[in-house]
Amino acid sequence: MSYRVVTEITSWFKRSRIVRNLEIFQDFIVISLCLGLFGVMLLRLGDMFYSFLHPLDLREVTSDILFILILVELFRLLIDYLQEERISVGAAVEITIVSALREVILRGVLEIPREQILALSLFIAVLAAILASQPWMSRFFEHLKSATPEKTD
Repeated sequence: MSYRVVTEITSWFKRSRIVRNLEIFQDFIVISLCLGLFGVMLLRLGDMFYSFLHPLDLREVTSDILFILILVELFRLLIDYLQEERISVGAAVEITIVSALREVILRGVLEIPREQILALSLFIAVLAAILASQPWMSRFFEHLKSATPEKTD
């Protein structure tokens, strides 16, 4: 093998090049998810408007509206990820809370067993605690990040 071929092969195995290629592939996956979510939102919106032609079922319309709002928030989360290359914990927690409450609204509080209501309440309380502690945690991690020296390759 010539020196040029060996150099070309070894350049493929450099960490920075591998990471850059994987990030490009990851961005492609996130863009695909965005396009898929956008398509699902359009389909659900069309189904919702089509359901207005029939007798109005308030529970179904509420379910559709909440589902579309959840999809919009997921779409925003993916767009923010593409822009900032990190996930917003606050947005993810908010989406999870709305999703859990959507299920309660769909089934009705009186139809859900007491144990599930208690578990869901505990789950939402933990999510609220995460959401409330997020500013403190982000300052804490920024402080740690600035205190540790950067590693060089």
